[in-house]
Amino acid sequence: MELEKVKGYLENPATVEGDKLPLRFFERLIMHGLRVDLIETNRILCSFKVTPRLLNDGNYLHSGATATLVDLVTSAAVYAAGGSFTGTSVEISIAFMDVAYADEEIEIEAQALHVGKAVAVLSIEFRKKSTGKIIAQGRHTKYLHLPSKI
Repeated sequence: MELEKVKGYLENPATVEGDKLPLRFFERLIMHGLRVDLIETNRILCSFKVTPRLLNDGNYLHSGATATLVDLVTSAAVYAAGGSFTGTSVEISIAFMDVAYADEEIEIEAQALHVGKAVAVLSIEFRKKSTGKIIAQGRHTKYLHLPSKI
């Protein structure tokens, strides 16, 4: 690909002026439609219907949308484990095993494997609701810094 085309792809102007978007617009865009089916200590189970706004050029759930869901849903699992703040991401890894298409119902299960004084280790699994087939599995490590006393 020509370098100017690469530059044009990356600098593609949005139809909305970026600075005028509502606060936390990105999270709301990705999370809209997520339903919490079960929440218990250390575990959250959600369902989600894949919408066209989250598709990539292959017409399936964009890996960036999946990565955002990993970050946000596992962060909520810190609260489900009794944490008082979600901390800062240190590492996120995702293994993609299948795809989810528009209007496909998926299940997202996040678990807090360890929430200590300084570190949280979380896992997440994305499954097709109709078959239980795994779409993706993720791991998220967070540093739980102490809130400032200033």
